[in-house]
Amino acid sequence: MAAKKPSSKRIVLRTGEALVEGDLDYLCAEPEIVIGEMDGPVGIAFANLLGNQIKGHTKVFAILNSDVQVKPATIMVSKVTVNDARYTNILMGTVQAAIAHGVLDAVREGIIPKKKAEELGIIYSVWLDPNILKVPANKIDHKALFAVHREATTKVIRKAILGEPSIDWLLKNQDKVEHYFHQLGVEGKL
Repeated sequence: MAAKKPSSKRIVLRTGEALVEGDLDYLCAEPEIVIGEMDGPVGIAFANLLGNQIKGHTKVFAILNSDVQVKPATIMVSKVTVNDARYTNILMGTVQAAIAHGVLDAVREGIIPKKKAEELGIIYSVWLDPNILKVPANKIDHKALFAVHREATTKVIRKAILGEPSIDWLLKNQDKVEHYFHQLGVEGKL
């Protein structure tokens, strides 16, 4: 079966969610994104997020490094309240760079058509496991952390652009997919 190809038609608003886990407990990325044309609802939300900064949930661009923003423009929104300088440095360092690389990987792979890179915006809800603060600074595997977040970024963009999972897949597999924490609630262990 041939892989679905992204459309070059107008992308008004698409959503995606992904999970990528590494070998260590803190090596987990679970991004959720909204992607769409900057002259539509995504652009309005993007501008509002950037202009409405909230302590503990600062929104920043995905960048390769200071002064090098990626395209499509990507704004990171933390799912975790950020109140620790060490956490901030990891989130706004290793993870931010990984997301930037993952966005460019999606363009390079043709998931995002190159000609759309100037027109699209991505709102990226990022999760960095707060338990990373329990790991001594010199023991954090930044290379693995970078790899997990980079892979998750490309994966979530692919899923959003291609509309994965499809409604047909969801209907067929609805009773086969179990939420990780569902049984905990059923058994009363929460």
